[in-house]
Amino acid sequence: MGSIPIPISDPGGLTQPPDFDEFQRQASLMTTCTLLWKELSDHFTSLEQNLLKKSDAIKSKIETLETETKASLDSLEERENTIENSVSIAIQKVEEALQAAADAVGTSKREEAGEDPEVDDSEGLLLKLKGFCVEMDSLGFWFFMSCRKKEMDAVRDKIPSVLAECVDPARFVLEAISEVFPVDKRADCVNDLGWACVLLLEGLVPVMVDPVLGGSRTFVTPSVKKSAYEIAEAWKENLEQRGGIESVKAPEVHMFFQHLVTFGIVMDDDFDLYKKLIVGCAWRKQMPKLAVSLGLGDKMPDMIEELISRGQQVDAVHFTQEVGLADRFPPVPLLKAFLKDAKKAATSMMEDPSIAGRAAQLAARKEQSALKVVIKCIEEYKLEAEFPPENLKKRLHHLEKVKIEKKRLPAPASPANKRTRACNVGPMPPAKAGRITNTYVSSSPAPPQLPPPTFVRSPPSHTQYPSPPYTTIPPPQIYGNTRSPPANHYAAPAYSPEAASHSPVFSYPPTPPMNYPPVAYGGAYGALYYHR
Repeated sequence: MGSIPIPISDPGGLTQPPDFDEFQRQASLMTTCTLLWKELSDHFTSLEQNLLKKSDAIKSKIETLETETKASLDSLEERENTIENSVSIAIQKVEEALQAAADAVGTSKREEAGEDPEVDDSEGLLLKLKGFCVEMDSLGFWFFMSCRKKEMDAVRDKIPSVLAECVDPARFVLEAISEVFPVDKRADCVNDLGWACVLLLEGLVPVMVDPVLGGSRTFVTPSVKKSAYEIAEAWKENLEQRGGIESVKAPEVHMFFQHLVTFGIVMDDDFDLYKKLIVGCAWRKQMPKLAVSLGLGDKMPDMIEELISRGQQVDAVHFTQEVGLADRFPPVPLLKAFLKDAKKAATSMMEDPSIAGRAAQLAARKEQSALKVVIKCIEEYKLEAEFPPENLKKRLHHLEKVKIEKKRLPAPASPANKRTRACNVGPMPPAKAGRITNTYVSSSPAPPQLPPPTFVRSPPSHTQYPSPPYTTIPPPQIYGNTRSPPANHYAAPAYSPEAASHSPVFSYPPTPPMNYPPVAYGGAYGALYYHR
């Protein structure tokens, strides 16, 4: 940096003016140096702060790792220490099972003696089921339980206590459900027994929990867990043989998922299969909870969006409420969209010519079903403040009232299956009647029953009738059954041999005889007696 020149006094009295350009240059240079220094200082300060942050993060991770390691070691030590207590509890259960088996032997002897205990009430039913469990009779347990669905619903909450009587509950349940899962072995699959499998698998979960550590450890032997895994794989292979995901039924999917959850054999590689099965059976009530139990919580938004695109907005609401995504997928707009789609579907039914006779009934039923589902959803999730259901209930009440009034109306009279004669004599029988030989159809009261016609020879005086080339004359044809009866039944047409030769074998004589007995006539002519 140069020095500023000092003006020297001129002896002659003249002074040199200061150099301002040089002064400005020097000032600008000092400003630039100051800015560079500040920039460098800020840069080094930010580097120091970043290093401190990274150092703190590393220290935090080290502390977290040490904490987790310590917790894992403590858990392992606790599990190791509780093995003895768990074994002692298991031994105690075995001793209790032996005592129960001894009691069951006495019970069986009493049954053989004719003292069979009653199973009509819930207590008798539980005693019978516990007897099967003590004896480890899985097939007997299964057949006894599967035939009593109504009774089992009453004791559903007590199934865990029943299964606790088994020496090996997990193996007992696998052997019991093997009749229908993974493949139904019954020759005649009349009824669905998926409910029984789900009931046993759900009841097995609290039985397998460790009494000391709880759900973190389950009493499932490696062999049983391996068998459960093989059963799940067999079900998936059978699914492919039956036509894939589209052919599977919702109870089977529920049974498969509950099997995976109960035995803890969920596979990460099968998440795509689980997702497709859940979306395909999303209408089932237990599917949202099973999806969470299978570990599909992070895939829930994708499944909800797929359900919305399919028009299953109500199912999407159930899923959002289960995983707490109501903020992302508000339920009220979804329910309104569902009602709108149902209304549109009902309108399209009314315009469908293929169901013109019952279009109104189907459309009303469609709208009623949608209203009931939405009202139930509003009440279940407490959405009355956002979506008041009063108008929906009024509309539902109106539709039900119209349906009841239609049922009370008398059935419309069916159109008469009769035609009118051209001669205004009376109603004409159906056209089909004319195709049947010797059939009498009349709208007037039936004529009195007459004896069968008799055939006798004419007296010699009746020689004016021509003799056709045949000898047998059938009963007379009833004109009332023909489409166009002649105007005059007694007119005698001219007889010609050519016409007679081409006429049918059985026909009327040219003119009616004059000696037929009197007959009561109704709307149509009765049978005629005549002599040849």
